[in-house]
Amino acid sequence: MTAGTTVAGPDGLPRCPWGLSTEDYLAYHDTEWGRPVHGDDALFERLCLEAFQSGLSWITILRRREGFRAAFSSFHIASVADYTDADRERLLGDPGIIRNRAKIDATLGNARVLADWPPGELDTLIWSYAPDAKKRPAPRTAADIPAVTDESTALAKALKKRDIRFVGPTTAYALMQACGLVNDHVTGCAMRTP
Repeated sequence: MTAGTTVAGPDGLPRCPWGLSTEDYLAYHDTEWGRPVHGDDALFERLCLEAFQSGLSWITILRRREGFRAAFSSFHIASVADYTDADRERLLGDPGIIRNRAKIDATLGNARVLADWPPGELDTLIWSYAPDAKKRPAPRTAADIPAVTDESTALAKALKKRDIRFVGPTTAYALMQACGLVNDHVTGCAMRTP
């Protein structure tokens, strides 16, 4: 087997190499990453977590996910949109999350913007940028997986045009991977769905 292709997990099933580096990653790789996510609140959560991950490792976010959910009302858009200055100060002091002022402000601002959108609009907008799976070959190795695509660049621009902050092309592509808009499980990975 060449570097970057699948690696056998503890159960003998082949997986993407990154998915075996920690138990947290194994569970995330096997049950979430690359599986379709729908619903405005669910997509808002992923959008926020990907923004918080910017400049950090994903494992840092993954291990604090429950803290983020507790701090941000399970990412219920309407609830977060109603947060006050006191809530902002609470978040800035919360050790269960990443206490980055710009990322917290973006999350609160984005919730306020999204609260004014019709139900389902965030879901529709994000999924409208899913590339045609039939035209995307399965990555053979991790080196075949891009960090940015034309679709992620267009999605980031569309979100920015609608006043959504802290989502560039790389963050948008990570969102697309996490939410199943693209399937970047490498060829031979047991979790790769057709």
